[in-house]
Parts: sequence; C-alpha cells; structure tokens
Amino acid sequence: MLAAGGATTAARFVGAGDGTPLDVPRLPAREAAEDELSDPMYHQHDPNLLERAIDRFWSWVGDLFDGAAGAAPGGALGLVVIVLVVLGLVAALWWRLGTPRRVHRPTKTLLGGTARSATDHREAAQAHADAHRWTEAVQERMRALVRSLEDRAVLDARPGRTADEAAAEAGRVLPEQAARLRTAARVFDDVTYGGRTADQAAYQSMCALDRDIETAKPLLGTGAAGAAR
Repeated sequence: MLAAGGATTAARFVGAGDGTPLDVPRLPAREAAEDELSDPMYHQHDPNLLERAIDRFWSWVGDLFDGAAGAAPGGALGLVVIVLVVLGLVAALWWRLGTPRRVHRPTKTLLGGTARSATDHREAAQAHADAHRWTEAVQERMRALVRSLEDRAVLDARPGRTADEAAAEAGRVLPEQAARLRTAARVFDDVTYGGRTADQAAYQSMCALDRDIETAKPLLGTGAAGAAR
C-alpha cells in the first residue's frame, strides 16, 4: 500500500478523465518508484547489519557444501561418508599415538646424576681417545676435571651444575686458570649441545688443563662455600 505521497506521485502518470495511463518516459517513472520505496516505513523490518552478515556467512557455507557435494562421489551422502571416514582416521591416530606431549629439552648439566669418580671419568676419556672418539673423550675429561675439584672441596658437590657454572666458580678460586676454564667449558658445550666435533688437539688441551688444575692450589679463604656465592 503506497503512502499519500506515493499516491500523489502515481496520480501524475494517470489520466484524470478516463483513467488511461499517460505515455510517461521510463527513467522518471523509475526515479519516482525509488523515491517512494526509500521511505523508512518500508524498511523498518529489514535485517540489521549483523543479521545480514550472518545470512551471507551461512549462504557461503551452503554454497561450499553444495560444491563439495557435487564433486564428491555419491553427492551429499558421499560427502558425509568421506567426513566420517576422516574423523574416524583422526580418532584412530589419536588413540594410537596418545595426546601430544611437550618435548622436554635436556638441561645443559655437566655431571647429571652420576656418582662416578674423577678416576672413572679419566679412564673413560682415555678409552674414547684410544678409539679416536675425540668428542666423547673431551666430554669425559671435562667431567673428570670438575669431579676432581668437587673431591678436593674446591667446588661444592652439585649434580645439576653446568660447565659454564663450574668454570666460573672454579675460576674465582683459581684465577690463574680462569681463562682456560672458560675455554674448556665453551668447548664442552659446543661438542655436547652445539653439534660440533672435537679433535685430538682439543682433547690434549683438556688433559693438560686437568693435570694443571689437579696440582693448583686455591686462594686461601675462597673454598667451596665462597665459590658457591
């Protein structure tokens, strides 16, 4: 039902006498209709912006499903079967492999929880060196060095200590060897965690440091307790 304004507009295109429509150009007639339909009273029940967006989304989902159903063997039923098969495979893999777990990276500890003596580590290092396994030989000799310092109470016994921590603590009570200790710790970390390979020269250098440390005397009043601070 047109409003009063619309009726007036429409009357302009109808003959007053016999009711025969006048020959009116198409463009003015369309503009008159658009003016009439732009009245807010015709749009008070139109969906809002959110409702239109939701309608567009579900329309897109429907088109996507229709397209997939058309491409799948057996149409919509075939698509449902494929989805169920995929879900079944995912459930089977989940049941077989279990819930994904976070991978725990190994900490950079030097001695770990082992209780081997310095002599044990030196013998293991020599066995690796005899077989030209220089990386393992360097690792064991570094462990022998630190275990020897713990046995002498130069360092407090602490299994979770890293090579860098051992070098820093020992360097405070053996300042003449501090630089060599830092270098040894860096070599240990490189071959243990950095993927590098040690050579014979690195092993011989570690052995020389171990021998020198064994005969070195710590500064008075800076024993294990002082090194731990």
